[in-house]
Amino acid sequence: MSAVLVLAVAVTALTTHTWVNATRWLRRPAAGPVEVTEAVAVLLPLRDEAHRLAPCLRALLAQRGVPDLRIVLLDDGSTDGTADVVRAVAGDDPRVTLLTGAAPPPGWLGKPYACWQLATRAGPAPTVLAFVDADVVLAPYAVAAAVTELRAAGAALLSPYPRIVVRTVADRLVQPLLQWLWLTFLPLRAMERSPRPSLAAASGQFLVVDRAGYQRAGGHAAVADKVLEDIELARAVKRAGGRIALADGSRLADCRMYDSWPQLRDGYTKSLWASFGHPAAAAVVVALLLLLFTAPPLVAVGLAPVAPLESLVALVAYVLGVAGRVVSARATGGRAWPDALAHPVSVVVLGWLTFRSYHLRKRRRLTWRGRPVN
Repeated sequence: MSAVLVLAVAVTALTTHTWVNATRWLRRPAAGPVEVTEAVAVLLPLRDEAHRLAPCLRALLAQRGVPDLRIVLLDDGSTDGTADVVRAVAGDDPRVTLLTGAAPPPGWLGKPYACWQLATRAGPAPTVLAFVDADVVLAPYAVAAAVTELRAAGAALLSPYPRIVVRTVADRLVQPLLQWLWLTFLPLRAMERSPRPSLAAASGQFLVVDRAGYQRAGGHAAVADKVLEDIELARAVKRAGGRIALADGSRLADCRMYDSWPQLRDGYTKSLWASFGHPAAAAVVVALLLLLFTAPPLVAVGLAPVAPLESLVALVAYVLGVAGRVVSARATGGRAWPDALAHPVSVVVLGWLTFRSYHLRKRRRLTWRGRPVN
């Protein structure tokens, strides 16, 4: 009984933390009319994005509340006609600049180098840089709202996490874990106040930075070889004395990250090893997640015939784990029901993806967009 009770207490504490983060500490930028007076450069690294770029670019061209807006795109060796899509959608709009990227030099991964080229070629006027991925579609006041929140937070870097669009079973099992993990395990208020680089999170899908703070941190040159360049950039900002902040960007941006299970599987596989660090640390974390969130329903079923009280406590632990997923989904514009009921399965899939990530990295077989990421 004591072991099952301890498990239930631990899940209760984590779900309570999820609720506190979601209801008290998570920033929520205003999605309504807002205007900024400073110059802003929106920067898009593009590599074979022809199939999904048009909605993103149209949304950028429709931005309001930023009179001095520049949109700079970098074609990073695309072979699918990405540059042609840019020209067709943007036409002769003077706010848009299309750059041709260079291949990453030794020591650089592709995306950090593309972002670095964008940042250094954005022109001298912008005081704020907004990095956006091609799978993100912004609401009309998204850029203005994000810049306003950046200044209100007194931060050098703000990450307004987009609403993740889910359509397939694989999406619904895996994608909600992104928000759930940082809402459950990351103390948001402490993250903003603490100078410790280890307390950092960010999403490169939509990332807004004060240009001076970005330069003090060394920009993407400081994270040239990092697979998780967004999180590492947030850590670099902290090391340079800047503050960072996370925000619920579900009213500002939508993001459909992957179109299929193979894309989702490979996307997570390329980066999960970098999230956990040493394999032993990953093993401990995954084991704890399985114990806390996958074991309870199994224990409840297994003990029901012989120990009904213990079975009930285990069932409560399962329900509390589901409740944490519901809180996370509602706080970030996600789908709560019935997806949250499969939370134990989601954790199993995450564990398998983590194992696959380390397995392929050990064999130096990790690639993304045709480039190695080992």
